[in-house]
Amino acid sequence: MLQWVVHIVIDALVLLAAANMMPKVHLKGFKTAIIVALTIGILSFLLSWLLTLLLNVATLGIFYFLGLGFITRVIAYAIIIELADQFSSDFKTEGFLPSLWLAIFIAIVGGIVDAILF
Repeated sequence: MLQWVVHIVIDALVLLAAANMMPKVHLKGFKTAIIVALTIGILSFLLSWLLTLLLNVATLGIFYFLGLGFITRVIAYAIIIELADQFSSDFKTEGFLPSLWLAIFIAIVGGIVDAILF
C-alpha cells in the first residue's frame, strides 16, 4: 500500500514537472496532479494488460519477440494518459505525441524510483 501511495505522489510530481517543461501539457496544480495520477493508476491497473495484449496482437508480437516489449507497454500507457485527459478538465495534452513523451518520462522516473526505494 505504501508503494502505491509513493508512486502516486511521485507520478503527480512528474506530471507537474512535465507540465512546466512541455508546452503542450497543461495541468492546473498539485491537487489536479494527484487526481490525474490516481486516475492514471486506476486505469493502468484496469486496462494496461488489455491494451498491451491488443498491441502485441496487432504487431504480431514483433516487439515482444525482439525483447522490446516495453515499447508496447509505453504506448499502452500513453493511451491511458489520453483517457485520463478525457476524464479531467484541468489536465490536457495537445495530441498523442505529448502523451507518449509523458508516458516515457513517467516510466523512466518510476523505474529509477523503484530501483532506489524498493
